[in-house]
Amino acid sequence: MILGVCAWLSEKLGWNVTTIRVMFVVGVFIFGAGLGLYLILWLVKIFSK
Repeated sequence: MILGVCAWLSEKLGWNVTTIRVMFVVGVFIFGAGLGLYLILWLVKIFSK
């Protein structure tokens, strides 16, 4: 999406980036946890370099 988390996560897991993006959007609208998880993964991405 904005911070590159989905592309980074798809590279790490070997999944399709579109699938991960859809999962985040569904997580935001249905569970409300998608945005928080996205920000946590962004921090992990930054500090794992």
